[in-house]
Amino acid sequence: RALADVAKGPDDYISVYDRILSQASGKVILHWLGDMFDPALKGYWGSPDFDTALDTVIAVIESHAGRVEGIKISLLDAGKEVALRNRLPEGVVMFTGDDFNYPELIAGDGERHSHALLGIFDAIAPVANAALARLADGDRAGYDALMAPTVSLSRKIFEAPTEYYKAGIVFMAWLNGHQDHFSMVGGMQSARGIRHYADVFRLADQA
Repeated sequence: RALADVAKGPDDYISVYDRILSQASGKVILHWLGDMFDPALKGYWGSPDFDTALDTVIAVIESHAGRVEGIKISLLDAGKEVALRNRLPEGVVMFTGDDFNYPELIAGDGERHSHALLGIFDAIAPVANAALARLADGDRAGYDALMAPTVSLSRKIFEAPTEYYKAGIVFMAWLNGHQDHFSMVGGMQSARGIRHYADVFRLADQA
């Protein structure tokens, strides 16, 4: 947020990331978090234009490919994720943060795929584990059959205003017995309405 607030353009991002990555003692994972998750990040990487921002990200990664394990992109847009994925240097991993289109991005296009690093997996861990095991065994049909019913649930939890998605994740944690209450710091559970939670409950049952 601080960088997004003071940076005047792409060069500021390149300069800051160059300094940080040059000091890294090990490999790091970058995260391109979209403004649907945090409005204060609008124009991150120095431009509201995706293609311009993409060029900046790639410039940063290419300059420090040996220190970057991978990058997670959370823009909820499969086309933009694939565009970034196709330009990553060899050895740099693509982590998907797309809670709308994750099944196809993880499965890949036959040449490249995205690794799973998703908020929704907290809510659907058992089925995600089973689906990924199917995919690892080469059973794409089995993977799709397990993953497909989870997408509607994920899209509901991460619907606009997306920044309140954590309320749905905590609600699911409560339903799944991982905690004995449904309350959040600052009363953030009230950020979503009763109809939203009713839909989450219904879709979770179907998933």
